[in-house]
Amino acid sequence: MTTARPGTAPATTPRRSRVVVRGVVQGVGFRPFVHALATGLHLSGHVTNTADGVVAEVEGAPEDVAAFCARLAPDAPPLARVESVETAEVTASGGSGFTIVPSHRGGAVRTLVPPDTATCDDCLAELADPFDRRHLHPFITCTHCGPRFTIVTSLPYDRIHTTMAGFPMCPDCAREYADPTDRRFHAQPVACSRCGPRLRLVTAPEGPAPAGGAPKADRRPDGDPIAVARRMLTAGAILAVKGLGGYHLACDATNPDAVAELRRRKARGDKPFAMMAADPADIEPLVHLGTLERELLTGGVRPVVLLRRRENARPRQGAAPAREVAPGSPDLGFMLPYTPVHHLLLGLGATDREGPRLLVMTSGNLSGQPIVTDDAEALTRLGELADAWLLHDRPIHVPCDDSVVRVCDGEQLTLRRSRGYAPLPVALPVEVVPALAVGGDQKNAFCLGAGRQAWLSAHIGDMDDLATQLALGSAVQQLESVTGVRPGLLAADRHPAYRSARWARDRSAGRPVVPVQHHHAHVAAAMAENGLDGTGPVIGVAFDGTGYGPDGAVWGGEVLIADYAGFRRFAHLAYVPLPGGDAAVRRPYRMALAHLWAAGLDADPALPCVTACGSEELSVLKRQLARGLNCVPTSSTGRLFDAVSSLAGVCHRAGYEAQAAIELEAEALRAPAVAEDGRYAFRFGPRRAGLPLTADPAPLLAAVTADVLDGTPAAVVAARFHHAVARLVRALCAAAREETGVETVALTGGVFVNAVLSTACAEGLRKDGFAVLRHRLVPPNDGGLALGQLVVAARVTDGAAPGSP
Repeated sequence: MTTARPGTAPATTPRRSRVVVRGVVQGVGFRPFVHALATGLHLSGHVTNTADGVVAEVEGAPEDVAAFCARLAPDAPPLARVESVETAEVTASGGSGFTIVPSHRGGAVRTLVPPDTATCDDCLAELADPFDRRHLHPFITCTHCGPRFTIVTSLPYDRIHTTMAGFPMCPDCAREYADPTDRRFHAQPVACSRCGPRLRLVTAPEGPAPAGGAPKADRRPDGDPIAVARRMLTAGAILAVKGLGGYHLACDATNPDAVAELRRRKARGDKPFAMMAADPADIEPLVHLGTLERELLTGGVRPVVLLRRRENARPRQGAAPAREVAPGSPDLGFMLPYTPVHHLLLGLGATDREGPRLLVMTSGNLSGQPIVTDDAEALTRLGELADAWLLHDRPIHVPCDDSVVRVCDGEQLTLRRSRGYAPLPVALPVEVVPALAVGGDQKNAFCLGAGRQAWLSAHIGDMDDLATQLALGSAVQQLESVTGVRPGLLAADRHPAYRSARWARDRSAGRPVVPVQHHHAHVAAAMAENGLDGTGPVIGVAFDGTGYGPDGAVWGGEVLIADYAGFRRFAHLAYVPLPGGDAAVRRPYRMALAHLWAAGLDADPALPCVTACGSEELSVLKRQLARGLNCVPTSSTGRLFDAVSSLAGVCHRAGYEAQAAIELEAEALRAPAVAEDGRYAFRFGPRRAGLPLTADPAPLLAAVTADVLDGTPAAVVAARFHHAVARLVRALCAAAREETGVETVALTGGVFVNAVLSTACAEGLRKDGFAVLRHRLVPPNDGGLALGQLVVAARVTDGAAPGSP
């Protein structure tokens, strides 16, 4: 016991606490923050990274130790996300000073790796400052920005466990790294032009590649790589540009010939390209830009933001995108620069003003394959796509494509959750056993889960390519290593022919593989994202293009009464034949003719879909429908959108997924205020005990056909159709509530990417007194499927993990 001298205040017995902080606390400047906080409070001790999180011991006056613990979460660095702070009293040991000690390896992984973050304002100011030693350095970064997830090779997060391990720091960088007052204190990717990665530009010689597939790229033009790249882009060249999580293919978005050539080389069809703009001021004249859209564009994530086009847009000089960028789309997809290389390419620090201000920035891959990350692979696989390669020698460990979002009714709607979001976990409202859900075959993303956390992977791609399946395996291994989750079961789509499901079965190694019905997984994902614990069911409206039904049909227009444990099919669109399977998906006119046949309507030669088909194919198709040859029944809402799009003369051939529906939505947006039209309606089949209610679109199709033959504009037809589908959703949900008493509706599935439909459904359902759940941070399309699979298959109930019905 300490005794005070006469006439002085009693001395305080020092207190020492061991503090464990978990969450996104490595790679975000947390240890420097702890160091500054402790020294500011006159505490001694130390801090380190471990697999468990950030661990500190602090000693000093009890009130100062208490203040330290209380400020850890609210005062944390901007990129940190503190999930828990645990404290324990330990024996005081005396001593002075506070230090950062080397990281400890070993033990169960319980920390979280941060996502990659856009270049911060401080680094941008240095990048543009001619008097700063990092002036124009293409890899400038600090504690608050730069690569994280894509360079981490293992935990704890230290430079030696990143792809920066091969770049020893120069004395100046080492001094900054060791200085507690410096913004780069313990910033693992810190580097400069003396010691960091190097940028180079290589071009391909004319003529064919050498025998054996050796890289064509063997020339390095003289001069600054950025300046040469800008001149090439201005001249119409296509460049492969290495970014944070992979390569982009870039060209001048204002050059119609360059954009058309990129589209041809990549066999892109009419699928819209994403663009990168130098400044929001270049975007504003082209699109409607609200507060949330602006925040998404300028924030730390920098996703591609889909923005509605302005009618009669008046672009700034030099910033008018070519029509070939996004033909037929109601939206333009924009992002702002998020790496120093991007900023330099778009003119930051340039002495000339001749470079492009608007670039197409599309994924550097062959159609259907994963994004390219390796330099040697880029020189070969992108050899027929690019005229030059802007490379650097910092390896990418984890592929990570750009995220894609839009704003719907004032809220973020994520369409692809990847760079900037992965690998941040999704909090679960229920506990799950350690499990891996492998997602679906389109827009594949998998999900690892344990306890009350789920880690969705970055976007993987479509599973119909061997390279994508190999990428899935590598990504699973990497995410397991940084999360510490060792899955004891796997979950997959119930479709017997899905490659993702076969991948899971082939790698189960004796672990159970739980099949989960496609639309049940969609509904469960919406429930989980919105925090429902599953104690009560929801009315799940799952509208998409394709999903395997237990009856062998192709589902896609479903109303389910569902919780995590199971579902009942309450209603669905009436079945129509899907003639030729994928052929009908690629050629919407075939779906239009199949819907007319199912509705008993004549294929009038004046209808656009009949003209698009051609007489010989039409004759074969009629026989195919009459005999039911290769005609699987489908209830797909996506295929109904395709049919109406072709009937109205909007889109007859789809060069990319959902093209017909996207262009139909674009027409609906062009329509003047259109009154409700009662002819556009669905006919309900008779209710039979134990069988779902059916909604037959025959009356609607008759109205569409009559309007088209009468010359009604496609925009009016499209608007009336969207209104009709929204009324159908309200009617089916009202019928489900009357029968079950359930008053919560989940809108899910890829069709609800359509903002016109999603808004109309949500507004109508809320007027009817329903609570409406929609997706925000997890995609409503198949990119969010794995989250639903996880909570259905791995949910803990009395110690057991249930399967789907």
